[in-house]
Amino acid sequence: MTLVSRILGLVRDIVIARWFGASAATDAFVAAFKIPNFLRRLFAEGSFSLAFVPVLSEYKARNDHEALRSLIDATTGVLLAVLLMITAIGMLAAPWVIGLFAPGFRDDPAQFSLAADMLRVTFPYLLFIALTALAGGILNTLGRFALPALTPALLNISLIGAAIGFSGQFEQPIKALAWGVLVAGILQFGFLLPSLARHGVLPRPKPDFKHPGVRKILKLMVPTLFGSSVAQISLLLDVLIASLLFTGSITWLYYADRMMEFPLGLFGVALSTVILPTLSGLHADRQPEQFRRTLDWALLLGVVVGVPAAAGLAVLAEPVIITLFQYGAFDPESARMAALALMVYCLGLPAYMGVKILAPGYFSRQDTATPVKIAILALAVNMVLNVAFVLALAWWMAGGDFGNGLFVTLSAYPGIHVGLALASVASAWLNASLLWRGLRKDGLAPSAPWSQIVRVVVASLAMAALVVALIPSADELLALKLTARLAWLAAAILSGAAAYALLMLLMGMRPSHVIRPVR
Repeated sequence: MTLVSRILGLVRDIVIARWFGASAATDAFVAAFKIPNFLRRLFAEGSFSLAFVPVLSEYKARNDHEALRSLIDATTGVLLAVLLMITAIGMLAAPWVIGLFAPGFRDDPAQFSLAADMLRVTFPYLLFIALTALAGGILNTLGRFALPALTPALLNISLIGAAIGFSGQFEQPIKALAWGVLVAGILQFGFLLPSLARHGVLPRPKPDFKHPGVRKILKLMVPTLFGSSVAQISLLLDVLIASLLFTGSITWLYYADRMMEFPLGLFGVALSTVILPTLSGLHADRQPEQFRRTLDWALLLGVVVGVPAAAGLAVLAEPVIITLFQYGAFDPESARMAALALMVYCLGLPAYMGVKILAPGYFSRQDTATPVKIAILALAVNMVLNVAFVLALAWWMAGGDFGNGLFVTLSAYPGIHVGLALASVASAWLNASLLWRGLRKDGLAPSAPWSQIVRVVVASLAMAALVVALIPSADELLALKLTARLAWLAAAILSGAAAYALLMLLMGMRPSHVIRPVR
């Protein structure tokens, strides 16, 4: 189901690139979408879910159905009350929020006004998608993963329909995407309600801040609000700084991040979604050995998938961007700049995946303090490196002279945005390393045998070399039609995947090593 959603996500990005390209208007939409999306991951998929699922699993293991229903109803009521207040504030303060997160837009009043207008439309998405996350957490705790994994597909379908079917109805066509975001939130929440009703857990909102389970969730949420979504905070900081750079930088980073999110979401996020309720249940049942073995399995699968995904996507960065996005308003310069950022992001893909796997090892045990401390440290390092790398690149591109002024120099040269990607990568590796070290102190650190890691690295490098030999150059790809580009890209990917699988088999790795039940 996650694969279906990710494929539709690629189609969505192709459509947006073709219809709107990398422009000031596209940058405005990306900013207006990232802000509620950031809050969604912070409150819904981040802080809230990481606190809610372990407590819900504990109630399910140790209490009857009525107690479970009571917790769901009280939590839904509290979440709804808080979200209504946040949404109202966000809509009223839209210009101030845009000024805070994208200060570079102030230099272009039309772009600033457009971004604020779209934020007023997209902000209510937070309300509906957070309720969707609550519904998905309930179904995941009950062992139902398919429908929650499929719901993101509705966002992609909505945005595709908005771009193709309704953009022509607006004086500023990009505004159709903002309305598509809002409609998607409503559709996603409504999509899960029938399944909740069938399982007898349809929420009946009853705000109760004094409910023991709610108080426990809120207590666990307080520290995770600061640390559970470090990657998202980093991306927003990237938007802030990128708004000061060459026009199009926000969009280039967006498309690079979207391509990296494909393998990360398909495997990393999906794996994290599955193991959090599993680990929570094992902790509640007091099975530490099975807990550690589940983490071992998850880490091994992450290595087997994450390393070749990073290697393959890095060598195919420019061909992928050209094949999928370089049409219509998306020009060759935009494709090249997005590909540069993607190649850098790939250096951190195994680390991003590692964070998704390791963090549930803490949250499932209701330990929020340790990962929060680690996340805050990683965020601080990311902020420092953002500034350092961007200034270093700007200084180098300007020939060692800021004579025209710092801000003029930053916005004068394309390519400085790569510094933001590099800072995110370094922060991710720091985050993953410290999470693993903390689990080791608790005697729960997952491990993958060095012999298997060596096999994965050798097979990935051989696969990458084969793909480089097969794929045409950028100029040759540009001379081909869409069908021919897709054929070359598919042939290179399938050949690389086959070579990787064959080499792994020849070196002794078997499917049974990674494809087995986690319990």
